[in-house]
Amino acid sequence: MPNATESPVPILSDAGRLLCQYDAIFCDVWGVLHNGIQPYAAAGDALARFRAAEGTVVLVSNAPAPSAIVAKLLDRIGVRRDAWDAIITSGDLTRAYLQERQYRFIHHIGSPGDARIFAGLPVENVALERAAAIVCTGVAGEDETGETYRPLLARGLELSLPFVCGNPDLVVEVGGELLPCAGAVAAIYEDMGGDVYWAGKPHTPAYAGAHKLAERARGRPIERKRILAIGDAVRTDLAGAANYGVDCLLIAHGIHRDELLRGNEVHPERLDQLLQSTPHRPVAAMAALAW
Repeated sequence: MPNATESPVPILSDAGRLLCQYDAIFCDVWGVLHNGIQPYAAAGDALARFRAAEGTVVLVSNAPAPSAIVAKLLDRIGVRRDAWDAIITSGDLTRAYLQERQYRFIHHIGSPGDARIFAGLPVENVALERAAAIVCTGVAGEDETGETYRPLLARGLELSLPFVCGNPDLVVEVGGELLPCAGAVAAIYEDMGGDVYWAGKPHTPAYAGAHKLAERARGRPIERKRILAIGDAVRTDLAGAANYGVDCLLIAHGIHRDELLRGNEVHPERLDQLLQSTPHRPVAAMAALAW
C-alpha cells in the first residue's frame, strides 16, 4: 500500500511533455475519448498530436463488441480517426476465448444488441440447463443491476457452469450517468465461488494483445518502459497497467469523477485518498486528457 513517505502524484493541466516520453500509448476509450454520446475533443487532439510526432496509439476497450464495431461507434460519436492506430476490445478477447474453448451452447446475459459479439461464431444461445457456459456482456434492462441476476447465478453455480465476462468494467459512463456493466454480474458469481474468465482489462491478455498491435503498427519491438497506459479506472486501467509493467496516466473525469474532482480540477487530497485503496500509483493524474 502507498505510505506517507511517497511523493504526491503530479497533477497535470496538460500532458504533451509527458506523452512525448513514450513510443506507444494504450488508451482507454469510454471516459477518456468520449462519454458514450459526445467526444472529448481535447483528448482526440492530444492523441492525434502524439501520432503526428511518430507515436503509436492502441485503443484498449472493455466494450463487449468486436473492434470493428467500436471503430464505427467512434466515427458516429465524432472521435477523430487520426487519434488511433488500432483497437483491441473485450469483444475480441471474448470471441477468441469462445473459439479456443469450442463452446457451442451458451447462455447469454446482456441486451439483445450485444448479441453482435457472437456474429459468425458457431454458438447458440440456449436455456441455462442446456448451456456449457454463461457469457455475460452486460445487464439486459435499464433498471437491472448485478444483484438482479443472483438467482440465475445461483443456478449456474449448481450446474458448475463457467462464466465468461465480456466486459470486466463494473460501471460505464454514458452521457454523464454511471450504468452497470458485465463486471458487476461477474464479480457476484466469482464471490459465490464460480469460475470466471475476465476478457479484458485489468488482465494480461488485453495488454499483450495491445502490445502486439502497437509493434505491428510501428514495425519494430517496443519496450514496456516506452509504453504509457491512459485510463479513468483504478480497478482496471491503473491495476492492469501496473500488472503488465507499463506506466499509467489516470484521468479523473471518468468513473472516479465524484471522488476526485472539485469543480473541474483534481483535488490532491481526494486523489491521495483514492490511491490508498491500491498498491499501484500512476505517473500522473489530470482532470481530462489534453495536450
